[in-house]
Amino acid sequence: MLKGVIHLHSTYSDGERTLKELRQHFLQAGCSFACITDHAEAFDADSLHSYMTECEKYSDDKFLFIPGLEFECERRMHILGIGMLALLRTRDPINVIQEIEKCDGISVIAHPSDAMFDWIETFKVLPRGIEVWNTKYDGQYAPRPGAFHLLGRLQQRQSKLLAFYGQDLHWKRQYSKMFIWVWTDTLDRIAILQSLLSAQYHAATDKYHLPSNGALDQSQLTQFEVLHQRSCWIRKCVETAHKAVRRTGVKVPHSIKARVRSIF
Repeated sequence: MLKGVIHLHSTYSDGERTLKELRQHFLQAGCSFACITDHAEAFDADSLHSYMTECEKYSDDKFLFIPGLEFECERRMHILGIGMLALLRTRDPINVIQEIEKCDGISVIAHPSDAMFDWIETFKVLPRGIEVWNTKYDGQYAPRPGAFHLLGRLQQRQSKLLAFYGQDLHWKRQYSKMFIWVWTDTLDRIAILQSLLSAQYHAATDKYHLPSNGALDQSQLTQFEVLHQRSCWIRKCVETAHKAVRRTGVKVPHSIKARVRSIF
């Protein structure tokens, strides 16, 4: 098996680390690959070529970048195009999903908000997967059970719909220990993408083992609900305190902001 990560951002869009720094960081974490998905809106044709070239430059027999893009669609829905490198003119999510598939990428609705669930269920075309745990939006302690319930309902229409687990890594002090294990020993773009498409993978944190189909028992979902609600409450308290400090005109030091990001 190969250990890797999904859903990262570099300085090509709004991440704090360069591609070289991301390689070093995840090599130290024991990873062999990274499916990076910088924001499509940050690119033109020239910078996209540079992005692809630099991903190749920092790939070798120890570590592989699989470059892709994250597209912002209508209603601020975000869709990952894992392994897909083509800029699109459409913001319609159905069209974005279809274009990603035409380009042999893997389409994944990223961190869907609760308010989007009903809308997603009306889609005539579904993506290959749903990001059921995004450790930037959901936090590092537990995902939202609602995202797993959404996945389960959509699987009644598309049984092979996949559960994805992404870091959405932007900041240097952000939590970065959500890993993907693909069931192949071949460090190759096609082999890794095929492992993802065929559900030959699982995700893991320090505490949890998470399946590619997202099937969790009720006791696990109940535990996640308690942990997630607790984390959200603490985060809201911190955000309220931050707003109160800002109203006084005091600027919160970057070092403190970085520390808070590492906690949540």
